[in-house]
Amino acid sequence: MSVNFLIKDIRKSKNITLKKLSLMSGISITQLNDIENNLKIPTIITLECIALALKVDIKETYKIKN
Repeated sequence: MSVNFLIKDIRKSKNITLKKLSLMSGISITQLNDIENNLKIPTIITLECIALALKVDIKETYKIKN
């Protein structure tokens, strides 16, 4: 089982740049980029900060795959 993070899709659908999301969430651009490209797994706190910045429920930011 693995997790696919949907942050990039949500961010792009809302026309938000990585820089703007970084400013809104307090998460660095590098860290956001790594999360969006599945290079790093965010902590629950980081995921919550991103979800709040994107104004979505945290459950919308990921999808569990088998």
